[in-house]
Amino acid sequence: FADDPGPVLLAWCGRGPGPVPAATRAATHAALRLVQDWLADERLAAARLVVVTTGAVTIDAGPVEVPAAAVWGLLASAATENPGRFVLVDVDGTDASWRSLPAALATGEPRLALRAGAVWVPRLTPTASRPPLAPPGGTGPWRLDLAGPRGSLAALALLDAPAAAAPLAAGAVRVAVRAAGANFRDALNVLGLYPGDAGPLGLEGAGVVVEVGSAVTTVTVGDRVMGMFSGAFGPLAVADHRRLIPIPDGWSFVEAATAPVVYLTAYHALVELARIQPGESLLVHAAAGGVGLAATALARHLGAEVFATASPGKWAFLRERGIGADRVASSRDLGFAEAFRRAAPDGISVVLNALAGDYVDASLGLLAEGGRFVEMGKTDVRDPAVVAADHPGVSYQAFDLTLVDPDDIAAMLAELAELFARGVLAPLPATVWDVRRAPDALRHLGAGRHIGKIVLTVPAPLDPAGTVLVTGGTGGLGALAARHLVAAHGARRLLLVSRRGEAADGAAALRAELAAAGADVTIAAVDVADRSALAALLAGVPVDAPLTAVVHAAGLLEDGVVTALTP
Repeated sequence: FADDPGPVLLAWCGRGPGPVPAATRAATHAALRLVQDWLADERLAAARLVVVTTGAVTIDAGPVEVPAAAVWGLLASAATENPGRFVLVDVDGTDASWRSLPAALATGEPRLALRAGAVWVPRLTPTASRPPLAPPGGTGPWRLDLAGPRGSLAALALLDAPAAAAPLAAGAVRVAVRAAGANFRDALNVLGLYPGDAGPLGLEGAGVVVEVGSAVTTVTVGDRVMGMFSGAFGPLAVADHRRLIPIPDGWSFVEAATAPVVYLTAYHALVELARIQPGESLLVHAAAGGVGLAATALARHLGAEVFATASPGKWAFLRERGIGADRVASSRDLGFAEAFRRAAPDGISVVLNALAGDYVDASLGLLAEGGRFVEMGKTDVRDPAVVAADHPGVSYQAFDLTLVDPDDIAAMLAELAELFARGVLAPLPATVWDVRRAPDALRHLGAGRHIGKIVLTVPAPLDPAGTVLVTGGTGGLGALAARHLVAAHGARRLLLVSRRGEAADGAAALRAELAAAGADVTIAAVDVADRSALAALLAGVPVDAPLTAVVHAAGLLEDGVVTALTP
């Protein structure tokens, strides 16, 4: 530190093996021991402890590593209690970031993130570039669309979508959308850069079936489904039943929204077009993106060796997913060609491409005899005959998933559903925005800084016929929530739970106030930390007014300093 000649000790906090909960406990327990030993050693009173992590924080709303993030939370509290004793540094694992560490520490900042050699510090900034989009004033369905000419994200608006409520065709399904995946096709569509008609925004999503056509037997009302359907950026959308499958057990709506297009694209490209075989090699460009991650997972299941390009800040993530260091290169320059030529001197079997220009030519030059180049991009589609003439023994195929026959989509979804159920393929990391923040989400998508998939969640209205449970319901925050549920959301049956129940201060007055506003209110004395008591309470919810929403406002505070904490 430039302003402090005292000693500095660096401690590395990496993620241990095992599931996330166990790894988080192990990481925080180890960090707690380190902090307590550090503070207890009087010889170190003039020194600072620099704790280095990977994946604890994000600079672009991407995913984090839960164990490392938990360590940051613990150390941030310790630093608040002991000013000047701790510094937190999160690195991306690149050589440039390690080299920048001394200069970063010299800034005197207590919390730092190093990304590809750049130094980032936390600062408060606006969460969005403009106010959120507002749904139209009517009661009918709406969806994200363009209110003006293409070419700018400013044209995005939430507009009436009467087609989403129109009578269903025999093979159609109406879905109440809960989450929808965003794709580069959507961004190109808004900006007017997509060649041809891109169709409505929103190609995929996940939600609940609310109506089925007369010929539909594969799903029924109430089923949780995911799949391909246009107009997914809104509360209601209509889908061909052949493009839907049930959401796998244990998957959330957000997780389900990450999967349909990326895995269908990867499956169609690698299995049906490239017919990749065990022992062959695959080059995946933009491998940390949605299709890239899906393709690498599917290729490894199929027994192929994966080569990958990505921006340097994402290399550590790909290496953690098992791709060797000599098989990861930058997507920002053409150096990948020479690197992979050395690593695969006999050539690469298949290229899955989404890049353009010189990157296409460099990738074609890497293919072995009998190699297959599969193009999923839209901005630089080549003539297969020209490619064949320029690169003898190499085949070139471009495709558009939206043009694949629905029966073929159904067959692929059936194969993927089995792989999802077996845990062979999993949901992708997701960066989540509310659909009302769609301009910011698509701007982030266009910048390409995210890992995995960007998902837009769709606000689901409360069912006024159902019961809403509010824990801590007679407390200050719970009472505010109860009033808001009745006044703003039309809730008509409330179950307010607290440890004192009817005996809580103000409980009777709150019940009277809510009843005067038209709500049926039950107040119960239950400690929600008591599992059996809570189960008994839920079992008593009336069948004609089932539990449809929960607001968790209960809390218990027990202050203590870091030196007094136990594991």
